[in-house]
Amino acid sequence: MSFQSGFIAVIGRPNVGKSTLVNELIGQKLSITSHRPQTTRHRIHAIDTQDDYQMVFVDTPGIHMGNKRAINSYMNRAASSSIKDVDMILWLVESGKWTKEDARVLEHVSQADVPVILCVNKIDKLKTAQDVLPFLEKIGQKYQPTDMFPLSAFSKRDTGTLRQLILKHLPEQAMIFDPDFITDRSEKFIVAEFIREKLMRHLEDELPYELTVEIEQYELDGKMQRIAARIFVEKESQKNIVIGNKGDMLKLIGTEARISIEGFLDRKVFLRLWVKVSTGWSDSKRSLASLGYD
Repeated sequence: MSFQSGFIAVIGRPNVGKSTLVNELIGQKLSITSHRPQTTRHRIHAIDTQDDYQMVFVDTPGIHMGNKRAINSYMNRAASSSIKDVDMILWLVESGKWTKEDARVLEHVSQADVPVILCVNKIDKLKTAQDVLPFLEKIGQKYQPTDMFPLSAFSKRDTGTLRQLILKHLPEQAMIFDPDFITDRSEKFIVAEFIREKLMRHLEDELPYELTVEIEQYELDGKMQRIAARIFVEKESQKNIVIGNKGDMLKLIGTEARISIEGFLDRKVFLRLWVKVSTGWSDSKRSLASLGYD
């Protein structure tokens, strides 16, 4: 029996549902999600291996306008470079919504010489399924993908159909990663991302973009995983917001992060968090490199 495998770049503007779709396609929470744009900062390989195929989804930061800070440049480079050396592309747009950032993504996709499935996401927000047709026609005037597929990333039926559509274009070749791998990233990386996800979900509008997380201790003590993580912010006032009144916010974030991490690691976790001010970390290439943005 033939075996199919390949790298599948999942691209689109920020907050269009890329990470949610990747998590649904591999059947496991791996990429972090929130309602805020630019939640994903790093390129992550999420791996789904079955008896007859291995799909390696390349979850990417959203391609967005402007490179105001070093971290914005980093995210745009990570996203645009993901289109190179892949076997196919899933391009996500939001049903009924076309922005300048979508047009920027189109510039990159138009240069790709691999199959492109244009996924029109969030159709569950439409009154009827037919309401997506004018938008599909509008997109078709801008670009002719290999396939066009309306879906809701939360629908198991839709993601199941999409998986079969992917197999139409996935090359016949040997397995890329060991079948036990679900990602090429370390446990420490995923743990730091889970903590950052809770920060993104709970904090004020601008603050989540000016913080990051670094794991300082990661030790297995019997059946207990002991983790210490430092949250970097850019200003003293931000530190107070993250900590909250009498430490309430930091405690809430720590509790929710611990639960997510325990689910991922499948073992008990003892998690300690503290906050440090590092002025200008998000606009310093040296700081970004030291924090894993390389």
